Amino acid sequence: MARELTGSKNAKPERNAKVAGAGRGNAERTGWALEACARVLRPVVRLALSFGLKHAHFEAMLRDLLIDEARRAWRAKGAEPNISQLSVTTGLNRKVVTAKVRESAETLPHTETSAAAKTLTLWLQMVMDDPALRSLPIVSDGETASFDAVARHASRGNVHHRTILVELVRLGMASEKDGRVELEAAGFVPAKDLQSMLAFLGDNARDHLFAGVANTLGADPPLLERSVFASGITVEDCERIHQLARKRWSTLHHELTREMTRAYEAADSSASGRVRIGIYTYYEDTADPANAAPVDPTKRSDDKA
Repeated sequence: MARELTGSKNAKPERNAKVAGAGRGNAERTGWALEACARVLRPVVRLALSFGLKHAHFEAMLRDLLIDEARRAWRAKGAEPNISQLSVTTGLNRKVVTAKVRESAETLPHTETSAAAKTLTLWLQMVMDDPALRSLPIVSDGETASFDAVARHASRGNVHHRTILVELVRLGMASEKDGRVELEAAGFVPAKDLQSMLAFLGDNARDHLFAGVANTLGADPPLLERSVFASGITVEDCERIHQLARKRWSTLHHELTREMTRAYEAADSSASGRVRIGIYTYYEDTADPANAAPVDPTKRSDDKA
């Protein structure tokens, strides 16, 4: 009987050990996820500090994002979540969840809807095929391509060509003279417009991360999300390789733009798919921390990618 009692007592610790092991596994996974989030957020924090953002700003933003994403997750399962479900999912109390009764107002434009970007991209594609199209009459003369036709085609007639032209001239991407417009840019990089630059930063980084997150969570088929990296090389070689990537991207960019243009023209007004393909290079001198110091955005240069 004593042996049976001992055996019986030993059975519980064995089950408890399994539970404890599962707990350690969950804690380990949580630690990995937090470390990944920290790596993702470090450049975000650098940007935030450069613009004078504080903890309170981040806290409010994170709270709203948690609620928005929790609602999205529930809806993906076919259910409209109530306050209690959102509270449990996010860890926020019911009062905080209830306070968010409407979507937050967005102050940054969505880059995928930019008529100016679409027009410039189409124009650049035309110039690749015929360099003479770098200069266009603003309004059609009946015989040649015109800026108003390019703008109308790119925006599907939703934005007047004059509005688009004013925006491109303001950004320094085109110039207007004597009824004609001249292309002045090699790509849509609105370096003279901080709001637009921040919008592109947010949208490009968001979709890059969405691809990685989707793959980590088991996307099938997996999305393209690859990189190649090296350390222990000279900064000069870093820049040389950087320029190689720029050159190769230019060719790929135009090929992809052509395919996207064909798809856009073939789609009807009900088409709802969107795609973003990008490339990036980042390098620094790890022996000199000053090279990675935050930049004062009020003193930024008009760098062109």
